[in-house]
Amino acid sequence: MPNQYFKFKQFTVNQDRCAMKVGTDGVLLGSWVDVEKAQRVLDIGTGTGLLALMVAQRNTQASVDALEIDAAAAEQAAENAGASEWRGRITVINADFLSHAFDKKYDLIICNPPYFTQSLKSPDKKRTAARHSDSLPLDRLAKVVSGLLADDGVFAVVLPMQEGEALVNECRGCGMGIKRKAHVYAKSDSQTPKRVLLEFSKNTAETVEERIVIEKCERHDYTDQYKALTKDFYLNF
Repeated sequence: MPNQYFKFKQFTVNQDRCAMKVGTDGVLLGSWVDVEKAQRVLDIGTGTGLLALMVAQRNTQASVDALEIDAAAAEQAAENAGASEWRGRITVINADFLSHAFDKKYDLIICNPPYFTQSLKSPDKKRTAARHSDSLPLDRLAKVVSGLLADDGVFAVVLPMQEGEALVNECRGCGMGIKRKAHVYAKSDSQTPKRVLLEFSKNTAETVEERIVIEKCERHDYTDQYKALTKDFYLNF
């Protein structure tokens, strides 16, 4: 059974009411994304509130709207935010991203989206919604994001490679190009990337490409690169 909470250096994430728990994907994205210039941030599908909390920790000026469609998860995310020192800068909204009426543009839109398309669906409807792209198709995600993103804003996601390529095509069709890209490898001897981190922008001259390796050859033997990237969050780094 997954832990009912996950403790980071500066905040704790309770997750017993959330379908999707704290995972490496979210920590990677929250550590990697460029938050320096963002004043208005939108976290789509916040779940536990992890990304909203990470952005608020890294950028002491940003205000974060954290959107979550599931009522129980939204309530828990609000409690997690309320227990943090950034409670005044995080607003949790229980709403469907595809139908919510937004009243502002955002400097940074961040998302750890559902991406399963072919796998068997769980009998747990909440977990299915959190994991499967039916609830947030990549084409609709790209289209709505393009309308919400400020002219010099950034849209950042983490996805498996195939889904990442699909989103790149959708974003290009909506006038957004790749600003930064990082291929993520599970181990130093891995031949194929496990995930891709992507930053999109409406004004992109060229793409900065990176490579991130999480572990050395042995499990839990983390690379210096991964430790440096996530050291502000994980307790043991």
